[in-house]
Amino acid sequence: MQSNKARLACSLLCLALGACTQTPLLKVPVVPMAGAFKEAGPWSAAKPADHLPRQAWWTLYADADLNALQQRLIANSPDLAAALARYQQSQASTEQIRASQFPTLSASLNTQGDRQSQQRPLRVLGPSSPDYYKSTTLGFDISYEVDLWGRVNQLVAAGLAQDQAAQADLESARLILQAQLADSYIALRGLDRDAALLLETDKAYARALEMVTRRRDGGVASGLDLARAQAQLESTRSQARQSDAQRALIEHAIAALVGETAAGFALAPRVTDIVLPDIPTGLPSTLLQRRPDIAAAERRVAASNASVGVAQAALFPAVTLSALLGYQSSDAGSLIRTPNTFWAIGPTLVVNLFDGGRRKAEISRVQAVLDETGARYRSVVIGAFQQVEDSLVQLKQYGAAARFESAALVAAQRSLELADSRYREGAANYLEVISAQTTALQAQRNAQDLSTRQKRASVQLIRALGGGWTAAAE
Repeated sequence: MQSNKARLACSLLCLALGACTQTPLLKVPVVPMAGAFKEAGPWSAAKPADHLPRQAWWTLYADADLNALQQRLIANSPDLAAALARYQQSQASTEQIRASQFPTLSASLNTQGDRQSQQRPLRVLGPSSPDYYKSTTLGFDISYEVDLWGRVNQLVAAGLAQDQAAQADLESARLILQAQLADSYIALRGLDRDAALLLETDKAYARALEMVTRRRDGGVASGLDLARAQAQLESTRSQARQSDAQRALIEHAIAALVGETAAGFALAPRVTDIVLPDIPTGLPSTLLQRRPDIAAAERRVAASNASVGVAQAALFPAVTLSALLGYQSSDAGSLIRTPNTFWAIGPTLVVNLFDGGRRKAEISRVQAVLDETGARYRSVVIGAFQQVEDSLVQLKQYGAAARFESAALVAAQRSLELADSRYREGAANYLEVISAQTTALQAQRNAQDLSTRQKRASVQLIRALGGGWTAAAE
């Protein structure tokens, strides 16, 4: 009766202490925040909301080839497959940790033949006991660690937080690869437009060379004018080859992104007007909150905080409840019988009396890890704000520059027309024409380049915001 009371008291004590935890209160590091974006729009404090649905944001550019490439990336990208495998590893590790919340049950069956030593002290039946005998044992062992100080719960909490961080890492890898693909595709189509412009310029300069040749043959133009026209044409052809080389490198990069070899992948040149998305200037804070890298950093802070609780709980005793039940007999055929039953049950208390400061050192280590993850969280958030600001200012300034460049292009084309007219009338030398041609071509290339850079900046802005957005978010 006294033994039963002691066991009951022990059980009640375990239940009373089961809710105890040594984990410090989670405090996400504070990040300094302004009242609004410097370049555009108000925003508020970011909280992980990466679970919100992401649209297929690349469809905003209204390009069928880009849409198809994004699907190929999702299906075939080796980098994305590696990120998915890392997430699956984290899931498996979390399931292993969660198993520690439940009792462990094991079974064993042993059959053996034995010989007793003639000189064995205290032989079971004395000198008359047999030297040779058989033994068969069937046993079941169950054990459960009573989570007095929250150690197991905090192990699970840390594992779950790491699992969520790994999932956010997967989403971050997916977003980065999608943005890289969209950026590379826009750059490639920009080079297609540049190649088309240089091809048309090559034809125009070839016609101009023919005209100068005829004038020289007629004694109207000099050999110097002919040399200048030839130099202008060859320079343009050189620029075209350089543009082709840049396009080839970008095409190879796209092939790697979608999981293809460079030799077996090709995108036919195409001049197309890619739509510049109308991104809301008053950017809601929810867009920034959905960044998966911010969510991952915050969850790693939570995991490190739970690890502090695990280390602190190690300072206290551990209690394990265990039970052993089975059958043992020298006759395997009659093993399962009541007289052959054996069992043992009872708690085990483990107290670490001296470890040379190992546990306190572990607490210091995990606390330092918590400090590190907190600092990394602040760095990720501050960097995210910077990326949004950078993309906003690029969109804004590239747009303004494009308007000025458009006016410069109109003036350069007018200047070329006047110079060409004056040359035909003999009022100017061919140097004026060459100068006007160079200025007009550069203005055209600058205008196209600014358009491409604007679209690439919009990709980076969408990436900085964590992906697309819904109409409700707008």
